[in-house]
Amino acid sequence: MLNSKRLTVTPVSRLARLVALCFCMSGSLASLAQAQTATATDLTLLKSTAPDRASKLAAAAKLEGGITLYTSIAEKDLKPLIDPFEKKYGVKVTTWRASGDSVMNRTINETRAKRYNVDLVHAGTVELEVLHREKMLQAVASPHFTELMPGSVPAHKEYATTIYSMWVQAYNTGSVKAAELPKTYDDLLDPKWKGRLGFEVENIDWFVTVVKSMGEAKGLQYFRDLASSNGISVRKGHTNLTNMVAAGEVPVALTVYNYMPEQLKKKGAPIDWLVLQPAVVRGNAVGVMKNAKNPAAAALFMDYLLGEGQQAYADLAYLPANTKIAASLRNYKMLVVDPQESLDGRDKWRKLYDEIIIRGGK
Repeated sequence: MLNSKRLTVTPVSRLARLVALCFCMSGSLASLAQAQTATATDLTLLKSTAPDRASKLAAAAKLEGGITLYTSIAEKDLKPLIDPFEKKYGVKVTTWRASGDSVMNRTINETRAKRYNVDLVHAGTVELEVLHREKMLQAVASPHFTELMPGSVPAHKEYATTIYSMWVQAYNTGSVKAAELPKTYDDLLDPKWKGRLGFEVENIDWFVTVVKSMGEAKGLQYFRDLASSNGISVRKGHTNLTNMVAAGEVPVALTVYNYMPEQLKKKGAPIDWLVLQPAVVRGNAVGVMKNAKNPAAAALFMDYLLGEGQQAYADLAYLPANTKIAASLRNYKMLVVDPQESLDGRDKWRKLYDEIIIRGGK
């Protein structure tokens, strides 16, 4: 039979419980204070260029353990960029790779839903500028900013250009003789190029920049003439278009990134490239998310991409933004796509682009 006597709690027992509770609360508050201090330190480090920034970031990043990176960099080029960083700092980089538009849209959708999965975004400057306008990035003060090409860091400092992708004209060496290669944009109007020109579907920034370089009215008429007389075969994907040139399906591609045909050329593919000047380049940039779970590791990786990692970019035939890295592509006269201007005039130019290139090229 159960003992029905009432259990009496003595004053000593109450005191012991109270003391234990205070210790628990004290420990919880101390942990909370430490977490808040660590977060504050991380955020301070992000905006610092002090001499001890690198060592403090590395220590904080190792405690965080890793980052999640959303990127549009080619899948095959990620390993040469990431492996040296992971080996040196002991910080794991988990990647999700897609097109620039897809990276931007996923980042926006997740952040609006308060799913803070990504720490760092690496995509086109236009996509990063959209994230800035959505107030999803935070300002960083990397010591490498002063080493970059002019215009690589916007005034708000919420992202920085790591590489410039130069649009070049790739051609199949079995289908096109060196002697018949165009030397100017006007040369493409020659009837011999009828049915031989390919174009990547999303290259509106190249189109706009070339049009403006010619003078808007003259430039628009030039592309209308090119599309109506010789035709422009619109394809999806820069890698796909480059491979089609190498396979001989498209004799000449007007808009592929320089490193793509160069990498295939080095592997022995029948492909080469030229640059119709002025060359048009589009920045790819990196930025730390405002709600990054691992801000120190994200900032450390950003510093790495702008500094040590720049040689890895050069080895992959990209044009590195850091002027300390030698690059023959800098010898070309270049027009850089302005991401802010590109966004502000997007509606106007999209309509013209669809009319002239997408529908006119068929």
